[in-house]
Amino acid sequence: MSLSLRDLAARTGVSAPMLSQVERGETSPTLHVASRIAGGLELSLSQLLRLDEGGAVTVVRARERRTGPSGAAGHSYEILTPPLPGQRAELSLHLLAPGAVTGGPGDPPMHEPGSRETALVQSGTVVLHCDGAVHELRTGDCVTFDADLPHHFENPGTDEAELLAVVSAGLRRS
Repeated sequence: MSLSLRDLAARTGVSAPMLSQVERGETSPTLHVASRIAGGLELSLSQLLRLDEGGAVTVVRARERRTGPSGAAGHSYEILTPPLPGQRAELSLHLLAPGAVTGGPGDPPMHEPGSRETALVQSGTVVLHCDGAVHELRTGDCVTFDADLPHHFENPGTDEAELLAVVSAGLRRS
């Protein structure tokens, strides 16, 4: 589920500034507010508070990976991390066919404000277009950037390219 603070505020009746303060750990919600947030996220209160977790380790087997929504032709990806409440980072595996792109120059950023993305090229060559700059990356290269800026990857090569990406929420560097 990908919601903005405004979307969640509309679903819960909790103000966006209050949700932002809770998200950043600046305040603790009352039980009533926490219950409303859980409902807006389609979670039980125990899921939101992580009371129902079975332990500190969660394994996602290869056959259990979630497939990302189909977007641009020639781009597919799997989400490798489990969908745990309160999770602040997501690891995904992207495959780009020759000539394929992950999005387009006019697409809005997919990630929440303050998000950072780190991508490691596993095979092939990809080009990162980020906020008007172009960066060519080859097998083994790694890049980190502010993921709330307009960006997309493209595969200019003749072979499939594979990259791992970690998107984490948090404060961007100044």
